[in-house]
Amino acid sequence: MGKKDLNGKATKSKKENKKEQDKSKKLSKKVYEKELAKLQIELVKLQRWVQHKGLKVVAIFEGRDAAGKGGAIKRISECLNPRVCKVVALGTPSDREKTQWYFQRYVPHLPAAGEIILFDRSWYNRAGVEKVMGFCTYDEYNEFMRSCPQFEMMIQRSGIILIKYWFSVSDQEQEKRFQDRIKNPTKRWKISPMDLQAREKWVDYSRAKDDMFAATDIPESPWNVVEADDKKRARLNCISHLLNTVPYKDLPPKKIELPPRQKAIDYERPPITTQKFVPTVY
Repeated sequence: MGKKDLNGKATKSKKENKKEQDKSKKLSKKVYEKELAKLQIELVKLQRWVQHKGLKVVAIFEGRDAAGKGGAIKRISECLNPRVCKVVALGTPSDREKTQWYFQRYVPHLPAAGEIILFDRSWYNRAGVEKVMGFCTYDEYNEFMRSCPQFEMMIQRSGIILIKYWFSVSDQEQEKRFQDRIKNPTKRWKISPMDLQAREKWVDYSRAKDDMFAATDIPESPWNVVEADDKKRARLNCISHLLNTVPYKDLPPKKIELPPRQKAIDYERPPITTQKFVPTVY
């Protein structure tokens, strides 16, 4: 319990003040890379455990445009076997998919035993962009909000571990990242016409997110909010949470011994002139 000042207002403890100061400090690249390396080693251990126990893991990444979802997903998946950890980023539904049960196009991407699936946006498109931009009807939206918790509980009863992340970014930081994408040729592709339209509906998206949380942030399937104004901290915090959410044990890998290389018997390498090489530009 904090102390009160002369006016009777609560004051923050030294511990709380230090915590705020630490958060305001920029995380150095050296510290970030060191901590990320540690976490990625743990992710490899988690991967081995998931394969060993035949677990089925789904992590959903949602949030505003430029909130840092893709960066977090990249840091999780880059050190893992792509046959085990798969990233799913579905595009606009086809005319046929629009006539299906809403969740149907997501179901084929759910994991089999020993797999981790990372959804870069998910079925929650209906509660966000589809609702705000008018891509679904009022009845379709209401049906989604009613059936989504049931769908998630159903897949969890089937043995799937479901983790939901919402990356929260301020409008000031989002503006800064958009400007960076506009100026950087390697990032310009990240800004779509839909992103530009979404900027004009910031408040509408905020209301849609609040309504989505009210209907789908349930004890059986809670939302985990990641403070994402600081990209480095957001990535580390998200990975740390993921590792703490899925219980795992360290299974030491089997010792690998390289067999002796086969000796060349009656084999002669073809002349270099018969092969086409990439030009040595660098």
